Amino acid sequence: MLAHPLHVRLLSREDCHVTVLEDFKSNHVSVTWHSIRGIKEESHNEIIQGLRRDVASLNPAVIMAKSSYFYGKFLARVARLALIAEEVCYPEVIPTIGKYLKSTIEPWLDGTFSGNGFLYDAKWGGIITKLGSTNPGEDLGFGLYNAHHYHLGYFLYAIAVLAKIDPTWGRKYRPQAYSLMADFMNLGRRLNSNYPRLRCFDLYKLHSWAGGLTEFADGCNQESISEAVNAYYSAALMELAYGETHLVAVGSTLAAMEIQAAQTWWHVREGDNLYEEDFTRENRVVGVLWANKRDSGLWFAGAEQRDCRLGIQVLPLSRITEVLFSDIQFSKQLVDWTYPALNREGIEGWRGFVCALEGIFDQGSAMEKVRSLSGFDDGNSISNLLWWIHSRGDEEET
Repeated sequence: MLAHPLHVRLLSREDCHVTVLEDFKSNHVSVTWHSIRGIKEESHNEIIQGLRRDVASLNPAVIMAKSSYFYGKFLARVARLALIAEEVCYPEVIPTIGKYLKSTIEPWLDGTFSGNGFLYDAKWGGIITKLGSTNPGEDLGFGLYNAHHYHLGYFLYAIAVLAKIDPTWGRKYRPQAYSLMADFMNLGRRLNSNYPRLRCFDLYKLHSWAGGLTEFADGCNQESISEAVNAYYSAALMELAYGETHLVAVGSTLAAMEIQAAQTWWHVREGDNLYEEDFTRENRVVGVLWANKRDSGLWFAGAEQRDCRLGIQVLPLSRITEVLFSDIQFSKQLVDWTYPALNREGIEGWRGFVCALEGIFDQGSAMEKVRSLSGFDDGNSISNLLWWIHSRGDEEET
């Protein structure tokens, strides 16, 4: 596979032409940095205490991940801390977070990260990783173009936040940021474009596929549609940080389509008749959706591991999750369905996402559980869960 250093070329308005989505412009979601309802002042202190602990633990030297996926999740986790700090009026920690993000993002964008990094692949017209360029099993198949929107969506989220809090840094790394985005969200009509149009998004199905160059008997597939939502939401946030309003509309519209697809195909409500009765009775989420079938299990977990199945369709937990899980009744069905599976050891990270959904309809019970958690998913934190529960406000069933 022929690979070159990360291709950095600024995109023009023509490169991300929006006409193709004009018929869907009414379906976009509002792109904002903070929670919809806000957080009451009396809740600030607990979240600030969580922020102090999380920020104090930041140390670039202890990041063990070389994978673009897990490293990206960690970057987005740290970026969340800055936005939470803004929302609870605790700016004191933001410079520390910004410095940390610079030290951990820049090596990937400069090509100096030890052990991995981004390359431009001229053969297929896309960004791959050093590890993925020589071993298709590395980076969860990123070198074979698997789940590009998942991986790069996390990087874009962190870049968006850093560009927001440090516009000078944002301007310096704007070319690299736009190249990462164009890999999966290019709408240019030029035949000589460096990237294909909408690498992952299917304009016929109106949602993305995560499979890359590997051919499967049952066609395309996608497991975690919440990470697809995150990808387009993060792209829209980055455009918001850079003031590119026409591209904010594109990202928010694609995010809205993913959300609609999630609520249609991945979320299985009691009494729905989309799937056969036996499947609907036993399942509240689809594990992997294929072009020709649907699986209960995941790529990494069996159908009985309901905590994993819920978590992979929720993460990462952010403002857009409020829109993805706006159906309070379904959230309760999903949590009730998952709880019997929470008696295994070593699932604290997944347990946090169950608590988060419980917080939609029972804030008190969820908060009690969150306060007792001893561990968190590598893309989540105690600050993020406290922010989520405290920002639920007075929910009204939709």
